[in-house]
Parts: sequence; structure tokens; C-alpha cells
Amino acid sequence: MNEELEMILEDVSANMVKAIRHLEIEISKIRAGKATPQIVDGIYVDYYGNATPLNQVANVSIPDARTISIQPWEKNMLHTIEKAIIASNIGLNPQNDGIYIRLYLPPLTEERRKELSKRVYNEGEQAKVAVRSIRRDGIEAIKKMQKDGLSEDIAKDAEAEVQTVTDKHIALVDVHCKDKEKEIMTV
Repeated sequence: MNEELEMILEDVSANMVKAIRHLEIEISKIRAGKATPQIVDGIYVDYYGNATPLNQVANVSIPDARTISIQPWEKNMLHTIEKAIIASNIGLNPQNDGIYIRLYLPPLTEERRKELSKRVYNEGEQAKVAVRSIRRDGIEAIKKMQKDGLSEDIAKDAEAEVQTVTDKHIALVDVHCKDKEKEIMTV
């Protein structure tokens, strides 16, 4: 295969890996009844006029399986962090004791578990759409090369290789979603 074709195949594979990594990050934010620091990863705090990630203005720790403890590095940031947590709509109410902010994760009900499972599968579908879009772009690039003089046999082989990589990544999305659903549904 020529160099340009190999670069297209490498780009397709690299972009699909990025889509899988994004899925992993997004489903790690969906809580499964256990406290993890990733639950508060997407929260930004107004720090002297700048939107700053929560973990850059406070220490986030997990003292037990159902509690997230947040200790601001500056005491005057307590109320700002509390407001940011409420505004983030993560479904947890902050408890402020003047030194720490604690987030208590309530036990998950069956209804909430099903709702979280639906969110996981929604994220999975978005990842599949991204992977298929990457496949489409790769195949279009191969067809453009074919119009520019690439032989039909080489183009068909390259398209088959793109499809194989796509199938592998779609299966990986399904595995991640099933694992996360199993984690959520375990009481």
C-alpha cells in the first residue's frame, strides 16, 4: 500500500481510539452507587473571575464508599464551590461545615439504576455514531484516492480494513456499556 493510504488507515484507527477514550471518560462520570472523584470532574468554579476546574481549587477525596469530601485550599472559596456544585446539576446536595464540603451519595433505587443504564447506553450510541462517522470519512478519502488513480483492488482492501477496525471499535463500545450497566445494576 502506498504511504498516503497507510496514513488514512492510521488516522481512522487513532480517531476511533479517541472516541473510545471519550466514552470511557463520560461513563466514568456516571455514578454507580460508589463515590469516585470523577463525579465532580466536570464542575468549574469561579476562581477570581476565571472558570477553574474544581480539583484545581480544592482537594477532592473519598473518605468512604458513599462520601466525597472537598476541602478548598482557600477558606473563602467554600460558598463559591458549593454554588458551583448546586449549579452543575449532578444530583447531589453539598453539606458545608465551614471547613469541608461533603457530598453524600444516597443508595440507588431500582428506578434510578435503570435511568443511569439508559444514560450509559445513550453515551454508547453517541460513541458508535462517532466511530461510524470516522469510518465514513476514511472510506470517502479512499474513494477520492481511487478517483486520483488508486487501483480498485487496493481501494477495496483498504475499505475492508477500515470496516474491520470499525467493527472492532463498535464491539469495544458494547463491552464498555455492558460492563458499566453491570456495575450500576449490582446492588
